[in-house]
Amino acid sequence: MTDPLKISVPSNQLMVGLLGERDQYLRVVESSYDVDVHVRGNEITLSGSQAKDAAKVITELVQVLEKGQAIESNVVRRVIDMVGSNEDPSAILNDQILTSARGRAVRPKTAGQKRYIDAIRTSMITFGIGPAGTGKSWLAVACGVRALQDKEVERIILTRPAVEAGERLGFLPGDLMSKVDPYLRPLYDALLDMVGADAMAKLFERNAVEVAPLAFMRGRTLNDSFIILDEAQNTTPAQMKMFLTRIGVGSKVVVTGDVTQVDVPGGNSGLGGTEKILNGVEGVSFVRLRSKDVVRHRIVQDIVDAYERHDGLRSH
Repeated sequence: MTDPLKISVPSNQLMVGLLGERDQYLRVVESSYDVDVHVRGNEITLSGSQAKDAAKVITELVQVLEKGQAIESNVVRRVIDMVGSNEDPSAILNDQILTSARGRAVRPKTAGQKRYIDAIRTSMITFGIGPAGTGKSWLAVACGVRALQDKEVERIILTRPAVEAGERLGFLPGDLMSKVDPYLRPLYDALLDMVGADAMAKLFERNAVEVAPLAFMRGRTLNDSFIILDEAQNTTPAQMKMFLTRIGVGSKVVVTGDVTQVDVPGGNSGLGGTEKILNGVEGVSFVRLRSKDVVRHRIVQDIVDAYERHDGLRSH
C-alpha cells in the first residue's frame, strides 16, 4: 500500500476556491478516482491506488486559481480529462487571449482549443474543423480582436456563405443585406461580446470591421486583414478556391466549419477535400476539434458523441 500524498495549499482564499461549496469540487475529484480525500486546515491528504493522478489534478487546479480564475465543476472535469490525456491543464487554461467588454478573460477551455489558438497565432491560414459548441467562431473572433488591438492588422472581415439550412432566403423579409443577416448574426454576437456595443459601433464607423456574405469577396484583394470564413462546409470547391486566393499582404485567415453539417446543394463541400489539396503548403494549419472540446452544456457533447456513433454504424 502506498503512503498517502499530502498537498499544502498556499492560502485560505485558494483553499476556499478549491473546495467549492460543501467541498463539491473535491468530491468530483474523489468520485473520478480510486482515492480518499481528507482536508485539514490548508493541507489535503490523498490515499488510494490513484492518489498520484488525483494529486496532479488538485495541483493543477491550485495553479489555475493562483492566476485569478474561478473554479467550477465543469472546469474540474476538464482538468481531470486533460490529466488523463497527459496534457498540461494550467498552461492551457491560463492562456488568456483578451479581456472581453464585460471584463471576462477569454481563454481556451480544452487542449483542442489551445492547439487551435496556437495555430492561429503562428499560421497564415488556419482551418478549425469540428462539431457545434467547440468555440471555433468565438475563439477566431477573439483572436481577430486581439490582432486588431495589437495593430497587427487594420481590419477584421467576417464572412459566411449564404446557404440555407432547409429554409429559403426568398421567404425572409427585406433587401439582400437583411436577408444575409441571420447567417452573420453569430459573428456579430461574438464581436459584440468581445468589444461591447459602443466600441463595436466605432469599429464599423471607421471600417475596421466588415461583415459580408462570401459572394462579395470575388474580385477583391484583402490586405492587412484578419479574415474569418465561418460555416465553410457550405462553400463549394470553387468558392473555397476563390476565397483563399483573395488573401493579400499582411493578412491572416481563419476558416471554420463542421463537415457533418453540410447544407450546400449536392453535398459537394469546398471544405471536405481542402486538407488533402493543401497538404504541405507552408503557413497552412488544420486543427480538428472533437466532442471533448465542446464547451456548451455537457449534453451537447453527449449529443455529438451519439450522432458520431450512429453515423459510424451506418457507414459499416
